[in-house]
Amino acid sequence: MSTPARVLIALLLGAATGLLLAAFDPARATQVADAVQPIGRLWLNALQMTVVPLVAALVVVGINSAADAAASGRTARTAIVVFLVLLALSGTFAAVAAPTFLSLVPRDEALIESFRAAIQAPENLPEAAGVGAWLANIIPSNAIAAAANSAMLPLVVFAMFFGFGLTRIEPERRARMLEMVRTLGDTMIVVVRWVLWAAPLGVFALVLAVCARVGIDMLSALGYYILTQCVLYISITLLLYIVAAVAAGERPARFARALLPVQAIAASTQSSLASLPVMVDSARMRLGYPIAVTSLVLPMAVSLFRIASPPQYIVVACFIAWMYGADLTAVQLGTAVALSIVVSMGSVGLPGQVSFMTTNMPVTQAMGLPVEPLGVLLAVDTIPDVFATVANTSADVTATAVVARRTGPTDPEDGPGADSGT
Repeated sequence: MSTPARVLIALLLGAATGLLLAAFDPARATQVADAVQPIGRLWLNALQMTVVPLVAALVVVGINSAADAAASGRTARTAIVVFLVLLALSGTFAAVAAPTFLSLVPRDEALIESFRAAIQAPENLPEAAGVGAWLANIIPSNAIAAAANSAMLPLVVFAMFFGFGLTRIEPERRARMLEMVRTLGDTMIVVVRWVLWAAPLGVFALVLAVCARVGIDMLSALGYYILTQCVLYISITLLLYIVAAVAAGERPARFARALLPVQAIAASTQSSLASLPVMVDSARMRLGYPIAVTSLVLPMAVSLFRIASPPQYIVVACFIAWMYGADLTAVQLGTAVALSIVVSMGSVGLPGQVSFMTTNMPVTQAMGLPVEPLGVLLAVDTIPDVFATVANTSADVTATAVVARRTGPTDPEDGPGADSGT
């Protein structure tokens, strides 16, 4: 049985147990919640301990991978620019849409306070730093101290400088250092997988404690989170048709027909890599893009580009802020957009639940928000992940369309269905 399936079963069992206890014996429910809560906290701490070295390694490797790809020619450089622009647009859209959508959701203060207590989250958020203080702290005076304090934004900035610096040294020395950094990242991924092996137990404990103390109303709050994620992913997928029409000159009906088989495979497998063969087939045979473009851009997109990542990180942070009744500032949202682009470029290819924790934690921490709710949100991420994969694969084909338009004319003989879209 897959890890997402085991986690979902643990979520359902934990919720059912907690709700039954709360309904029939509230006093016993509180005792049980107190007993199991340390288990959930221990599991979350085990995940959190891997974040600093893993994120630093992912950023360094991601920058060098992008630099290597961009150095391979004009088409690759154009693709990198298209990826970055689309990531920025999706992140900006999420930064505007997520707070707006959540502001329309009814909020029960007593429910939220009970939820925070159930997961041992801080009662109040720290004061948001002003623009001057934010700018002063964005570059760390001591990178080791930033890592020790889990100051994720300064740490990522240092990792970016380090990654770009590596691209300027001799190839042999750069290769040796990158091998060490990759080894560090791979080791942390092994540790994360060990911790995620115990995810059903950790999720069961977290959800049981929450439902035992909060009751069935907690499910409605998590439902708002799932709905927000799904609405944003669907909206971004629909906006990609407009991008293809405006930036690539595609006819929407033809483009939609070509995307249907890609989206079907993506929804059923929840894997961009598994969808790659049908993406290549649709781009070549149905849309008629040159083989020189499709054979380069689509594998690059699967390796470096995931358009649903910035919206995911931002929705998670906005939901946590909504739980506290806090209004995120423009500085916080701008930080989230910029950081989500950098983190997503390095994290593509990680298993879904590994990437959820290791990529959402940096963005959440950089915005001054607590990470305790992430364990519960991880448990319900399976449903939104279907729509996220559809958005990612649709964006891969859209990016290919834009690159094909920018680097040369479409060859009508590249695919028999190029003109008809069939």
